[in-house]
Amino acid sequence: MTTDLWMLVATALLALFLPFVYSTYRVLRPGGMAWSLGNRELPIEISPWTARAFRAHQNMVENIGPFAVIVLVAHVAGKANELTALGSVIYFWSRVAHASLYIAGIKFLRTMAFGVGLAGEFLIFLQLCR
Repeated sequence: MTTDLWMLVATALLALFLPFVYSTYRVLRPGGMAWSLGNRELPIEISPWTARAFRAHQNMVENIGPFAVIVLVAHVAGKANELTALGSVIYFWSRVAHASLYIAGIKFLRTMAFGVGLAGEFLIFLQLCR
């Protein structure tokens, strides 16, 4: 399997892992288990970092689709090479940094990490255009 595809799998695993970060807090807080097992009709108070972890996961879900498309198209089109591998590695590690910085509440660096991820995707996209 190519580096690009491994990074896509790693990114999917990161997206699957992020809910455990905020769900653990929701379940362990007083009344959290009943809320988690119920219909969740009433909002619960959560810590700021838990809300940020939830938003980091939403952002990951919003952005994994375009990444998956360009990686898979590059692979199927026979355009996967060292630069697409580099772009996918950059994307994955930027998403790890983005989620970590988002949860920690570090705004400017979080935005920079997001931009680095876009640059990784752009690097892959450029290979599709050649």
